[in-house]
Amino acid sequence: MKIKDIAKKAGVSTATVSNVINGNYNKVSEETIKKVQKIIEENDYQPSATARSLARKESRIIGVVMPYLSEDEPFSSSPYYEQMLALLENYVRKRGYYLMIRSVSECKEMIPIFSTWNVDGIILLGPYREEIKEIEERVKAPTVYIDSYAEGVDIVNIGLDDYKGGYLAARYLLAKGHRQIAFVGPKITNSGVVYERFNGFCAACKERGVEITPDHIFETWTIYDQGVDAAKRVAFSNIKFTAAVTMSDILAFGLMEGLKRCGMNIPDDISVVGFDNLPECRYSSPQLTTIGQDLQKKAQLAGEYLFRMIETKEKLVANEKMDVDIVERQSVRELY
Repeated sequence: MKIKDIAKKAGVSTATVSNVINGNYNKVSEETIKKVQKIIEENDYQPSATARSLARKESRIIGVVMPYLSEDEPFSSSPYYEQMLALLENYVRKRGYYLMIRSVSECKEMIPIFSTWNVDGIILLGPYREEIKEIEERVKAPTVYIDSYAEGVDIVNIGLDDYKGGYLAARYLLAKGHRQIAFVGPKITNSGVVYERFNGFCAACKERGVEITPDHIFETWTIYDQGVDAAKRVAFSNIKFTAAVTMSDILAFGLMEGLKRCGMNIPDDISVVGFDNLPECRYSSPQLTTIGQDLQKKAQLAGEYLFRMIETKEKLVANEKMDVDIVERQSVRELY
């Protein structure tokens, strides 16, 4: 059965049937609505989602773009990405929309895809500053960025006070008496999340007169196995580290496992601090002390800004920096 068959049976126009199907009840009488709905139910009519999206000029699809963790690792290897996806999907679903996920090596790879695909909005996780300008120029759909730094570009970004996160991690360890602290994370570029966290880390150390040299920095991908490998470099360094700050919880978990394989006890021989406060922190052994962020609020803010742009058809500009705090558990020892 097609719309024209329903219309003929109900004695109304196809436009009226379409209005009933799409919920435009203000254009149809209550009697007609009941009549059309009864015919639809009796004949088990299922409207085409594609046809409905074309008619409404909307797809009810939200695209989510996130980078690969490394050349060989999919985004699903990251508990952080998994948490964010679950929270975003929940928010989008409650608004009656669907999530389409795309993983790329660079976020700008999504430009030709979303320039032609019919999506109502886009959320991008962690794009680089140089990519954002090109994305903004070529992609017309409402777009929200998460964890990006793009000074001078009018966008909506939902991020953290990353500088404060790095500062708190170092200050917490320094207050516990640690002076030789390793910094473990991705390559430090001239801007971005890791850059801000590293600067905060260095500022706290400088306040206490603790020098940070290149020998204190251990670059690695944000992957569990890479954390295990980085642990060997930390354990056998010429510097006798008493603590390590990592740039993600998954990296911290790998680092702790690697340190244990090197015969080190946590926190007796070396203390470890993570970043994100994922649920898994409570299940590690020892439980991981970490920098906490409110992932649910982060996803909610991203969703709220995106749907406000979708509904009002207006371009918004905002840079939300959410607060962070130290979540104390068992992976840090006091040296005093």
